[in-house]
Amino acid sequence: MINRRRLLQSGAIAGASLLLPGLAGRAFSASEAITVGIPVPISGPFAANGKFASLGGILAAEEASREFGRQVKTLDLDTEGKPATAVRKVQDAFDNNGIKLYAGGILSSESLAMGKEALRRNGVFITTAGADEITGTDCNAATFRWSVPTYGAIEQTVRPLVDMLPDAKRWYTITPQYVFGDGLLNVAKDIFKEKGIEHVGNSYHSLTEKEFSGYLTNAIAARPDVLLILNFGSQSSDTLRQAVSFGLKNRMTILVAWASGLEQFEALGPDICEGVYFGAQYWHGVDTPGNQALVKSVRERFDLTPNYSLAGSYILTKLLVDAAVKAGSIDGDKVAAELRGKTYEGLTGEETIRAQDNQVIKDYYLLKGKAKKDMADKDDFAEIVSQGKSFLSPEDAGCKMG
Repeated sequence: MINRRRLLQSGAIAGASLLLPGLAGRAFSASEAITVGIPVPISGPFAANGKFASLGGILAAEEASREFGRQVKTLDLDTEGKPATAVRKVQDAFDNNGIKLYAGGILSSESLAMGKEALRRNGVFITTAGADEITGTDCNAATFRWSVPTYGAIEQTVRPLVDMLPDAKRWYTITPQYVFGDGLLNVAKDIFKEKGIEHVGNSYHSLTEKEFSGYLTNAIAARPDVLLILNFGSQSSDTLRQAVSFGLKNRMTILVAWASGLEQFEALGPDICEGVYFGAQYWHGVDTPGNQALVKSVRERFDLTPNYSLAGSYILTKLLVDAAVKAGSIDGDKVAAELRGKTYEGLTGEETIRAQDNQVIKDYYLLKGKAKKDMADKDDFAEIVSQGKSFLSPEDAGCKMG
């Protein structure tokens, strides 16, 4: 069992007091720490995601301390998954701790709010949240996004599955009623229309919902060929678990459009995941140098295999610290200038931060759950059946950076 208190404390690791060549006389002093705020839900329905995000930030800070020979640390900010709380925590971190760099925001609603606050305070905010608006109609110069937005997630899950299952003409959706869920649903509807798919029904639910039996009963009554689950985290796990208990795997194909990662597979187990399709921003089995290095580091440091929440926070924090060191400053405009247009070896291969909208261009994955007998090891829950990049142009997404 990981000692969480010990790990959080270790995020403040101090490196040697040497500056990088070329930094002398610039904004940093040898004793000045770089601190990255990690605003994520550490309590509430999405607390599990926040816990792993905290670990990812810690690992990135520790590696940066060794690489750059200076103190790099993280500060967890519990957003509780609430936009108002998230903004207040970021404001306090600006005012009381002087933090200008932020990596987090698991929910789209909180991320949209924090990005605006970062812009107002000359900070920089990078997130894994999915709503298209983050790098679309609500884009701003201070907000960056590593994750593929809702458009790409649906394009790389629903579209290939429609092609794989040409006889599956009836689809039912279960959707969380907020900006992220609506974004996924709207893109799915566009594909349904294009491909001649009958959308036989949708059930909306709140962010506090835990009981999905009524929605699943509605889905059964609609007799779909495919059940498309558009919620996230513990809610998608609860939906899938209840769907399997109702025998839906025997009645229809199930697709979870946005899986929360390895921890979700571990919690559900192979019997539930077998034969189910999952969309994923990240998978530990991806064969790239950056991902192989991360998997090795996480297993050595924490004795676990990285999941999406950990990996996402790791790369967000790493990008911020690398940019701050190169800029010689933690000022948002200077750090953002170093991030914008950057191409680097990322977790999914070569990744690029598109300068026009601050969106990272990367792959999204379609996974299929394996049978227990086919698992090569305890973490081998799924195979990658499809992957690719799908992004609206900045113009089509509505981004006007200004």
